[in-house]
Amino acid sequence: MAQSAILLVAALMVTLPASSAFAAGPFGAIHVGNWIGGAYTDEKTGAFSHCDAVNQDQTGVGVTVRQNVGGAFVLSFAYSAWHLSPGEKVPISVTFDGQAQFHLLGTATTNIIVDTVLPNKAALDQFRKSHLMIAVAQGQKFQFSLTSAGPLLSTIANCVAKMKSGGMANAGDFSVSGSNSAVTAIPADSTAAITAMPPLPDMPRKLFDVIGAGFVINPNGYIVTVNHVISNCVGEVHGNLADEGDMILRVVSADANNDLALLQALRRFKNFGVIRGAAMQLGDPVIALGYPLRGSLTSDLTVTSGHLSALGGVLNDTRFLQISAPIRPTHSGGPVLDTDGRIAGVVAEKNNGSQTSQAAGYISKDTNFAIKVGALRDFLDNGAVSYQTADGGGSLKPEQIVSDARAYTVLISCKANEDEGEAK
Repeated sequence: MAQSAILLVAALMVTLPASSAFAAGPFGAIHVGNWIGGAYTDEKTGAFSHCDAVNQDQTGVGVTVRQNVGGAFVLSFAYSAWHLSPGEKVPISVTFDGQAQFHLLGTATTNIIVDTVLPNKAALDQFRKSHLMIAVAQGQKFQFSLTSAGPLLSTIANCVAKMKSGGMANAGDFSVSGSNSAVTAIPADSTAAITAMPPLPDMPRKLFDVIGAGFVINPNGYIVTVNHVISNCVGEVHGNLADEGDMILRVVSADANNDLALLQALRRFKNFGVIRGAAMQLGDPVIALGYPLRGSLTSDLTVTSGHLSALGGVLNDTRFLQISAPIRPTHSGGPVLDTDGRIAGVVAEKNNGSQTSQAAGYISKDTNFAIKVGALRDFLDNGAVSYQTADGGGSLKPEQIVSDARAYTVLISCKANEDEGEAK
């Protein structure tokens, strides 16, 4: 690590709540993914003050997540190029996974560090579930990976609960859950009641395999899939192309509302999907690709064909198409192709006959949906991700379409907690 980075981390590790003049620590250890930290005490009184953990983005900008003794969660941003005055108010806009912005007002604690309170449960929930945080402050835009945000908040809450209940005697590896402490958020004005989130488990939960599909969208390593495939992943997300080795994928962004996610492999690709330029028409033939029931059936890429059945989804949801191409569990995220081999949609899901039926009455379990390319293009545009589009130039034979798509259709896999997900 460069000397400047070491100094920045050191500065962040002693970031304090605005109410504390000095702190000593860290005591014990927090180590979740790339986050490191521990518990801190007031240097003057020796009383416990807060628990925090620090991370750094690729540009050297640091972020600290802290919960103080009163229960408030605070984000601290450190940037060595800032020249702030302690006590200066700094507006900060924060976005999690491309969702609605939170406009916060931070306070400079040093000339390079700004603290801002996560003001409510909505902000805390967004942080806990997100994979990517983008913050804009002082005219600069910072990006942070939040792949381990959920476990991090639980670990910090565990640290606070242990230190409050037993003091220094409980300082240890806070990353090992053994407490029923709850993650809480206090609004900035401290006038609303604390809202508790689900408690930590007493025992580690069993992990199981999650399987889905995705497709390469440009040569720079970007891969599109659906959010519900990767939303509950624990640890690494893996990708496999036919006849190639395993790739570790990082989650770049996710849009839970439109059920889309963007991953990236640390490599370049020769082959990638091209998005259809023209709108689909009722009755148009389509081909769906994926890895349905992998292991129970074949482990190879599976192809199903059908046609466009409707231009809307459940309750006329215009983000989706209805297709007759059969979809099976673990098909989700794969490409839906037209007769020119262009991306005409993203396999969304097969109706499970429960939640969908409750929303709109009885719907056949054989009803299948795909996300429209309009929603896909908006998602990619919002993330400034390049892609190619093309209009039809004449139908290809199905075997040629499949041969071409095999080179960019990716098997997506990870581990998830058994009570948070299911095979997709």
